[in-house]
Amino acid sequence: MGVNERAGQPATPADLVDVAGLVTAYYAQHPDPAEPGQQVSFGTSGHRGSALRLSFNEDHIAATTQAICDYRARSGISGPLFIGRDTHALSEPAFATALEVLAANDVQVLTDSRDGYTPTPSLSRAILVHNCGRTDGLADGIVVTPSHNPPEDGGFKYNPPDGGPAGAQITSVIQDRANELLRGGLREVRRVRYAQARAAAGGYDFLGEYVSELPAVVDLDAIREAGVRIGADPLGGASVAYWGEIGDRYGLNLTVVNPLVDATFRFMTLDWDGRIRMDCSSPNAMASLIARRDEFAIATGNDTDSDRHGIVTPDGGLLNPNHYLAVAIDYLYGHRAGWPGDAAVGKTMVSSAIIDRVAAAAGRRLLEVPVGFKWFVPGLLDGSVAFGGEESA
Repeated sequence: MGVNERAGQPATPADLVDVAGLVTAYYAQHPDPAEPGQQVSFGTSGHRGSALRLSFNEDHIAATTQAICDYRARSGISGPLFIGRDTHALSEPAFATALEVLAANDVQVLTDSRDGYTPTPSLSRAILVHNCGRTDGLADGIVVTPSHNPPEDGGFKYNPPDGGPAGAQITSVIQDRANELLRGGLREVRRVRYAQARAAAGGYDFLGEYVSELPAVVDLDAIREAGVRIGADPLGGASVAYWGEIGDRYGLNLTVVNPLVDATFRFMTLDWDGRIRMDCSSPNAMASLIARRDEFAIATGNDTDSDRHGIVTPDGGLLNPNHYLAVAIDYLYGHRAGWPGDAAVGKTMVSSAIIDRVAAAAGRRLLEVPVGFKWFVPGLLDGSVAFGGEESA
């Protein structure tokens, strides 16, 4: 398929989603459980779809949340459930639906205490911190996000107590149960009114806790003293408040290139197919930041839930993710003295052979996994892998 003639150009009013119509469809339209395309389906990272295609409607979220509650009960997961959302139009109504079901199932829910947006890495960190040293009362989480997908899409991800995306052995159980609940007309779904659910939820300062711990893993003093000019474009996503806080708290020369949040994502340039998509690995979607590359020594763009990034430099433009990963591996394995000497380098099977050569030069074992960050999680958790990255970076 060829590249659209408008790829890389600013979106026009005709490209924008009708947010009111989209949210109405979320509540008013009901999927047919007999239609495969209208069933709950967990891919590499959660269930995704659109209310306009009858693949992400309130029925899906009610059923999936109940299925998660059932899974938690069977698995003995009794600690709090952290829940966050991104800036897509369907994330807020899906967040509300999930709260109603979670509260009815007596799940201890923790939401953002600032009532802001929550990047996936921040929620994953919260789970890991809570569970550190525990054998019971473990926490898990839900992130309401379709990642970099177009504005009309919604997404719903479950993170078990290991903090990473749930593996197939978990998502298949949740998916099957959710579709069973859909076929049963949602009769087994427990639910309370939103006001009651919101009042029952506790708060957690995702942003404050995440930003406070950054110096433990990044030498921010060195960055500040070097005066590195940094540009950060959240692409209208969940990291919008995080970059500003990081720059202000640590005195960095950091500019938030686009601090706007708009569920139509009208500020985006069109992706290769002429659609709006917050894909930070796409030179077309990143065209606005690339055009400003000479203003910064380094710039970064994030997808909407901020678990992916694209790196832009004055001389290279948008860097090839494999090149960035190779440099990161070379540097980190040479400068992190506290990392286990036998910890492997993780890569996905479609990533560049450059990484193989860098790992060999570092004297490290290479772990190759299928596409999807979830495959790195066990090794990162037990220390047998020190770094895992995939080509979308």
